[in-house]
Amino acid sequence: MSEETQLSDTEDLQERLAEVQTLLARHRLVEDLVHRQDTPRHDLVEDLVHKQHLSELQKKLEPMHPADIAYILEALPPDERLIAWELVKAEREGEILLEVSDAVRESLIESMGRNELVAAAETLDTDELADLAPDLPQEVIADLFQSLSVEEREQLRAAMSYPEDSVGAIMDFDMVTVREDVTLEVVLRYLRRFDELPDHTDQLFVVDRDEHLKGVLPLNVLLVNEVDMEVGALMQTDYIELEPDDFAEEAAKAFERYDLVSAPVVDPDHKLIGRVTVNTVVDFIREEAESEQLAKAGLREEEDIFASVWDSVKNRWSWLAINLVTAFVASRVIGAFEGSIEKLVALAALMPIVAGIGGNSGNQTITMIVRAVAMGQVQPDATRRLLRKELGVSLINGLIWGGLLGLIAWWLYGSVKLGLVMTGAMTLNLMLAASAGVAIPLMRLRFGADPAVGSSVMITALTDSGGFFIFLGLATLFLM
Repeated sequence: MSEETQLSDTEDLQERLAEVQTLLARHRLVEDLVHRQDTPRHDLVEDLVHKQHLSELQKKLEPMHPADIAYILEALPPDERLIAWELVKAEREGEILLEVSDAVRESLIESMGRNELVAAAETLDTDELADLAPDLPQEVIADLFQSLSVEEREQLRAAMSYPEDSVGAIMDFDMVTVREDVTLEVVLRYLRRFDELPDHTDQLFVVDRDEHLKGVLPLNVLLVNEVDMEVGALMQTDYIELEPDDFAEEAAKAFERYDLVSAPVVDPDHKLIGRVTVNTVVDFIREEAESEQLAKAGLREEEDIFASVWDSVKNRWSWLAINLVTAFVASRVIGAFEGSIEKLVALAALMPIVAGIGGNSGNQTITMIVRAVAMGQVQPDATRRLLRKELGVSLINGLIWGGLLGLIAWWLYGSVKLGLVMTGAMTLNLMLAASAGVAIPLMRLRFGADPAVGSSVMITALTDSGGFFIFLGLATLFLM
């Protein structure tokens, strides 16, 4: 998709959102006006106005893709969101629930009755049900199991048993299998019996009678060869296969490295049990990236932008509490040098520069390390080599930019010593930031924790306290 097409699609979606918001605002305005009028036909007028606006809104929502409706629902306040949600056709509710964020999904599910939830879930495939199931009430899950066939029930149990970060949790059960001893003509006749092929079908899976995977038959190979050729003669035995207990992150790397569209999933006995497709991998990568961004900022989970004040407070309080402690430590560091600051007021003006540049440099380092860890390019035993490299980078940056700031401090305050202190403090704080930027994520990785969680909070706290201490300490030694 070209950049121009993407831009056009984004603008179109924004226009649709604006139209929905306008209709909802008009609906509320007219409803308020009707309420204020005390006429004999008040109820009739209100009902007609209500139906007119909601009918127009429903016509706007009806042709939209489920992902677009999900985007609109996420952008609406809770009361307007529920009005729009009630206008969505029942057969589309399941798909939309899969597309919305976790926080918004929770609010929509709370507004739905038991029968409505069961009806929405029944429209989904087994692998999609497994994604939705953790958010559904237990009684709804029980009803769903009763409505599924024996095979679907076992598939759902299997999918729900795998950890969220495993291949089993993102695999799809909808696939096409063929035998190796049949001709391409038989395969083509078999495929014509489908109303449509499963999404992202780029290859057929060749299995024996016991469902053991023997090879894959790409569709392009199927289409360009003579119909009397046998599958066994054309199938490829050199292919990428996954196991359900593999990490989904490793599968995502394989898809990126080998430009895969789909990959088979086999059990320890080499029986074909499912497949992973590129669309689920893209979704997984996006969700992981969002989680990493939230974790860096110290947020525990994705937050509905229109969530209640209390829900938002609960999501944010933990790292804010840590930040409060670190800020107090930084203030005590400054307090320890009050005498120096009183004698040379310029220190108060210059010390935020040292801390701010250090925090930015540390965040750059920590971002590079966390990304490398996520890509599998860094192991804990690489700490020493990475530390040497980042210290070298920070030393050069410190001398260049610290020297520039030193010249500016000399020019502003007419003190060569102050300029040298500024250069030294900047260099040392950048080296401290580099050391912390390498050590923090790798230490968390070594202890089995997520290297991204709270990393920006910790690095900022360290460079603030450390920067103040280094700058004010050097100033006290050489300027007082």
